[in-house]
Amino acid sequence: MTQPISGIHHITAIASDPQKNVDFYTGVLGQRFVKKTINFDDPGTYHLYYGDLVGSPGTIMTFFPWPAARRGRRGQGEVGAIAYRIRPSSLTFWQQHLTASSVMWSEEERFGDPVLVFTDPDGLQVELVAAAGEAVVERWARGPLPEEHAPLGFHSVTLWVGEMADSASLLTGLFSYESAGREGERARFRGQGSVGEVVDLLHRPDLPRGQMGAGSVHHVAFRAADDEEQLAYQAQIARQGFMVTDVKDRQYFHSIYFREPAGVLFEIATDAPGFPLDEPVDELGKHLKLPPWLEPARARIEQQLPPLRIAEYE
Repeated sequence: MTQPISGIHHITAIASDPQKNVDFYTGVLGQRFVKKTINFDDPGTYHLYYGDLVGSPGTIMTFFPWPAARRGRRGQGEVGAIAYRIRPSSLTFWQQHLTASSVMWSEEERFGDPVLVFTDPDGLQVELVAAAGEAVVERWARGPLPEEHAPLGFHSVTLWVGEMADSASLLTGLFSYESAGREGERARFRGQGSVGEVVDLLHRPDLPRGQMGAGSVHHVAFRAADDEEQLAYQAQIARQGFMVTDVKDRQYFHSIYFREPAGVLFEIATDAPGFPLDEPVDELGKHLKLPPWLEPARARIEQQLPPLRIAEYE
């Protein structure tokens, strides 16, 4: 019997301009740049990682930046929004900070919590949910934002689906999530963790399928404690009739992938070994890190990649 999924491990999206991406997620959202590496399947492209001090599971936002990428089109079968958790006492700070950063925002209320809604430079919908409860993350004390207002990892993802029943069944069955209510066309499901434990399904039957591009979420990864638990999930996913991949070595975690019933690409990723595997915590994000099998091609890879400025904060 597999352990219940506790929450999100990481979210991976597509960007266009890598420098604008870095400036937004570090300078505006105050996330630490924890790893500069490359897309293992496309070594001429960066893979950029942001998170808390050490890139803890539940805080990790990652991007494949393709400078020539066209803007994606949001629709059914994809992640329509990503959401970070902030303290309720930080709501006014974030309203003022986003305005000062020339980011247009709006405010909604969902399940009793205020939500700030805006987009990143590529049009990806980002939300800040002012929710009570202390998420367990390792705070980055040297970041650009006051520590008490920094995001507390992920709150949730919103999946846009044409039909809810099968996706809901997977969440409450395979993942052991609990139904946490419904508001209009939005149904909420909650895992047992304290970070990134919420998945919302938003019923969008009249929309066409989403089209992947800049501003699109490529996949959302959920947590497995270790390799043994991941293999148990792999077997259970296959038994339920889903096509699931072999285990992929992503250097900082191991991964398996499958598509949930609405078509969203799900990953199950191990918590270990983590981002300090190949550089000290104080040095995270400062060097281009390559897996051992690509080290012989380092000179060629570095020549292909555009320069990237990472701001230093004290």
